[in-house]
Amino acid sequence: MHALFDELIAWYRRALETGGYPLIVLLMFIESTVVPLPSELVIPFAAHVAHTKGNLNLAGIILAGALGSWLGATAMYWAARLAGRPFIIRHGYKFFVSPEKVENAERWAARYGGFGIFASRLLPVVRHLIGIPAGIVRMDYAKFSLHTLLGSTVWCAVLVWFGVKFGDDLSQSESVAKTASLWIGGAMLALGALYYAFVYRFMRAEKN
Repeated sequence: MHALFDELIAWYRRALETGGYPLIVLLMFIESTVVPLPSELVIPFAAHVAHTKGNLNLAGIILAGALGSWLGATAMYWAARLAGRPFIIRHGYKFFVSPEKVENAERWAARYGGFGIFASRLLPVVRHLIGIPAGIVRMDYAKFSLHTLLGSTVWCAVLVWFGVKFGDDLSQSESVAKTASLWIGGAMLALGALYYAFVYRFMRAEKN
C-alpha cells in the first residue's frame, strides 16, 4: 500500500512539473463539483513541491486553487440555477447527489446566507454541494462569487501551510507514504471535527 502511495505521489510530482498552475486549476475545478477529488490531496502536495523544488510559487498555488474552486462552484451554481430544483432532486443521484444532501445544503444556505457560502469552503461535504442550493434559490451571482473566492482563498492558504509543514517533516523521514499518512490522518480528524461541530449538529437540530 505504501509503495502504491509513493508511486502516486511521484506521478503527481511529475504532473505538476509539466502541468503547473493550469493543472492545479483543473484539479480544484473538479474538486468543487460532485466528483470526490479531495483538495486536501491536491494543494498540500503542490505546496510541498514548491517548497522543496521552487518551480512553483506558493502564492501562485493559492491563487490557482482559489480560481479552480470558484470555476467549479460556478459550474454547479449555473447548472442548478438553469436546471431547477425538481430536476436536481429527481436526477441528482446520477451524479452522487442525493435529495437529502440537496435539502441539507439548502437549509445550510438559508440559515447562513453569504457567510454560509464562505464557511462552506472550509467544510467537508458542504463545500462540494453549496453551489447547488445557491443556484436553486437564485442567490445573487456576484455575492456568491465573492464569498466563494474569499473562502476558497483562505482554505487553499491553510492547505499550502500544511503542505509546507509536510515538506519539512518529510525531509526528516525516510518514507513518503508514512509521513503523508500521518498528515492526511490528522487532516481528516480535524475536518471531521469541523463537520460535526458546524454541519452535523446543525442538521440534527433542524430535523428536531
